Amino acid sequence: AIEDQLKICGHKRDSDVFELFLSKKELTEVIDLSRFKNLKYLWLHHNKLHGITFLTRNYCLAELYLNNNAIFDLEGLHCLPSLHILMLHHNELTNIDATVKELKGMLNLKTLTLYQNPLCQYNLYRLYIIYHLPGVELLDRKQVTEKERRSMITIFNHKKAHIIQSIAFRGKVDASWDPRSPFKQKPAQRVPSDFAFANNVDKTVFDDPEDAVFVRSMKRSVMAITSLNWDTVPTREEKYLEEKGTEPAQMLTVTLR
Repeated sequence: AIEDQLKICGHKRDSDVFELFLSKKELTEVIDLSRFKNLKYLWLHHNKLHGITFLTRNYCLAELYLNNNAIFDLEGLHCLPSLHILMLHHNELTNIDATVKELKGMLNLKTLTLYQNPLCQYNLYRLYIIYHLPGVELLDRKQVTEKERRSMITIFNHKKAHIIQSIAFRGKVDASWDPRSPFKQKPAQRVPSDFAFANNVDKTVFDDPEDAVFVRSMKRSVMAITSLNWDTVPTREEKYLEEKGTEPAQMLTVTLR
């Protein structure tokens, strides 16, 4: 299949090969492609491949299409530092930890597809991939959002989330806090009806951070800005024509907290 492609493209030297189109060839295995050192684009989708051991020295490879195969092991992919696009959907990948371990070395990987693999049945599969592969911007044809990045920190990096929350609310960070220890949630406390502005604000514990922000905002001082409402002041022309009455000008007050 490779020799046929070389003849079609008219390549005589291996160094001239920048792309190989080997899809839909019923391939169960591929010979070592290390001789194509300048290979950048490789299409191998819709075959019957089980593994990836033929990409060992293809350091220039930027796009790799391996979808619709029977791949269950990604060993060998970590040798592709320039990979930018990787299509792996519709395969037989079951071990999400092994998959992530193999993909971690790809610092330039921006687009990744893994849907229709058994590992996608993992409850928090998408957030798990985003957490371990922070460079990926497009996962399974969906843009990675900032909300998802914040969520994955809360779920998979409890210690970092704890520090961020403590800093946000000007609290002290407990350095001895252990993320592996069982989480003890404090009972929610409501703001008493006779709530007074002072120390009660700092002593009240809220389940929802938005409630804490609201109470904290209510503690701020009230600022009133008063100015003349110039719409009620007649112009020289209006005075001459006496279109506006002789009512006094009004004052406009804006109150901010």
